[in-house]
Amino acid sequence: MTRTDVRLALPSKGRLQEATMRFLAQCGFEIRISATRSYTATIPALPDVTVVFQRPRDITISVANGGVDFGITGLDVVHEAGVAGKVSIIHDALGYGKCKLVVAVPDAWTDVRDIDHLRARAVAAEAPVRVATVFPHLTRKFLDLTQIRHEIVEAEGSLEVMPEIGSADIICDLVETGNTLIQNRLRMITGGTVIETQSVLLANRANLARPEAMQIAVLLIEAIEAHLRAQGRLMIWANVRGDSFEDVGKTMALRTSLGGLQGPTISPIYPNSHTELGNPSVNWYSVSIAVNRSELQDAINQLRGIGASGVVVTPITYIFEEQPSRVLALKQQFPAAQ
Repeated sequence: MTRTDVRLALPSKGRLQEATMRFLAQCGFEIRISATRSYTATIPALPDVTVVFQRPRDITISVANGGVDFGITGLDVVHEAGVAGKVSIIHDALGYGKCKLVVAVPDAWTDVRDIDHLRARAVAAEAPVRVATVFPHLTRKFLDLTQIRHEIVEAEGSLEVMPEIGSADIICDLVETGNTLIQNRLRMITGGTVIETQSVLLANRANLARPEAMQIAVLLIEAIEAHLRAQGRLMIWANVRGDSFEDVGKTMALRTSLGGLQGPTISPIYPNSHTELGNPSVNWYSVSIAVNRSELQDAINQLRGIGASGVVVTPITYIFEEQPSRVLALKQQFPAAQ
């Protein structure tokens, strides 16, 4: 069936849905859920896009079969689905939903501190290690690679109880802080990380050949990159005395370490006769620089050190590059869609 709309699949519930909707809103793409159909939504900034809500695992399948064009889900479920030939991960680091898939053993296994110890225990037991997991493909691949004889016990829901009730020896599960493992008398082992994961933006490879889909892909990547680049950055404006642009520029270069993104921006101030800036014997210039939030106090002190006043600080929402590397790579890969 031929269609002309562009579809984006997002997580349907839980913390991942909340984080995804918050992230997209910060990128300028507020999600408005349908009042009549809770599984669909719209994006006012992208009127040609239809949003559908699905489980994270289903998102990968829907993108792979072309039912939707784009999806946001975890890198772990993308690799677990084994759909590399059908999907492209067009942004692999959205910066949220971070966790890792790890092998965890009972605290009682005091002889197992790393992956080599686990292999030795399996050899000594002359029996496969029973591993409970909801990621059988990734777990099997990892244990084959580390040459650990094993038996996969596929499960859904809470895995932490499986070793205690005897349904498995160990587990392979997603871990964010590790607190749940500790509460269930389990622990990670050195060398037991299967994959580090976070939320990613993926696209159906065939659908990217459609110009309307490619246009949305570029818009999404541009805004996401601009937002991520701006995170933790602040813009500072300050009034600085000087004889000329060059004089202020030299002062900034020689007496501070403040360079901003590509150097400070310096512009003249047209004085207001009712303020100190109206003194005709003094030339004032406005200096603007971007700094990391952690560098704010040091930047303020340096500006004060050169006699700056009227310092204003504001968060930065976006920093757009000339053209993000991910956009360039996408256009090179799918030139016919442009």
